[in-house]
Amino acid sequence: MASMSKWTFLQAMCLVVSLSTAVPENYEDDIDVNFGPNYFNEITENQMEGETPIPSPEPCKGPVFTKWDKLFTMLENSQMKENMLLQYADDIIKVELQSLREEMLQFVAQYGGSCASAVESSVRRAGIQTETRLQNALDHVQEVSADQSVQHDAALQQLLAVSVNQAARLERLENNCLKWGGGGLASQAKSFQARHLMQEVMETENGGRLEKTLAAISSELQTIREQLTLYTKSVFVNSLPSGCDTGLLFPTRSSTAHVEVSPKTPFKTNAVTICLWVKPTQVLNKTILFSYSTTGNAYELQLVLNGQSVFFTVYGETHLVQASGAAQEGQWVHICAVWSSQQGLASLWVNGQQAASSPGVAEGHELRSKGSILLGQEYGRFFRHLSIPDTFDAELAFTGKMTGVNMWDRVLDSKEISRQARLDGNGCGIRGNVVAWGISDIEPKGGVKLIY
Repeated sequence: MASMSKWTFLQAMCLVVSLSTAVPENYEDDIDVNFGPNYFNEITENQMEGETPIPSPEPCKGPVFTKWDKLFTMLENSQMKENMLLQYADDIIKVELQSLREEMLQFVAQYGGSCASAVESSVRRAGIQTETRLQNALDHVQEVSADQSVQHDAALQQLLAVSVNQAARLERLENNCLKWGGGGLASQAKSFQARHLMQEVMETENGGRLEKTLAAISSELQTIREQLTLYTKSVFVNSLPSGCDTGLLFPTRSSTAHVEVSPKTPFKTNAVTICLWVKPTQVLNKTILFSYSTTGNAYELQLVLNGQSVFFTVYGETHLVQASGAAQEGQWVHICAVWSSQQGLASLWVNGQQAASSPGVAEGHELRSKGSILLGQEYGRFFRHLSIPDTFDAELAFTGKMTGVNMWDRVLDSKEISRQARLDGNGCGIRGNVVAWGISDIEPKGGVKLIY
């Protein structure tokens, strides 16, 4: 194995020596290349004279655009961009509508059952109330019919007794006539018969006189009953509502008559309910019943009587709700004003019934605290002139009686309002948490009197 490798190495060395001797040493000399004769590439003179040169084509030139071409190009580009934007907006709207539809379907699936149950319960309550009212009306009709039937029975009993008495008298008369029948006693029988007939006539006349007397007594009793009814109504009208021990009397329209009310606690709220009893002496144009003013706004809350209508304003006269035909001269009326900043829903309630409502009244507004409450006047002039005058505006003064003034920092429901509005109930027994009648401090001024 070793001898073979030596032999291979010697062969390789011999090959290298032979190659080195075959390469010329002067490899830097110039090498002449003989291209041979070039007659096949020559152009003769005859060919040069006979042929015409072919002109080379001109280089390509780009189109020259005018101003109109550029303008149309810009319009095309803008149209293309507009189409792209419209397509993009269309895609976005489709996606949003699809997502909104999915959300609405989810909302309906989640709350559809509760809404249906609420509607069903409302219908059930309405049915129960209607059934109760019908039952009360039926009971009243039955009571009236029972009273009338008792009266008719008594009259029939009287007629029956009179007829029985008359029949007995006739029977006695016939018996007497039979006893005295005969020749000699005919005249005596006739006289006896005549005497009995005269007695019957006298008794009949006495019975007619008795019936007339009973009719006169019945008529007098009916008149007395009507007078008692009128007296009861007049007592209700002239006195304070049931449950109200005290009230305020505004005797005349003056520039000083008003009542200052101090709230139980300072309040800052997004909802309010104001309830009060009033009996106006005169229904005039714009008389102030209740006003709440702050340093930022003199007309934060106002309850105004304008003729027979009642206005409720929140944050100025542009945000109001009106109830027509609510007040009458010389009659007590219960008024409640309700407002919530959510959706700006305001309503007026007259004698426990909703008389008017309006959305969008000072929506999103918040009542400020540390304000002033007046009854029968407003603080408008105080803030318009930025100074405290000695008098108010006499044209805005209220005349009449007022009681049961209460205020809450929330919305009362219909049952709470109707419970206060009963003239023979306990209206003043339900007190507010901001202003409570009989508890909150009130200060009558300018001739306003506290009555009992």
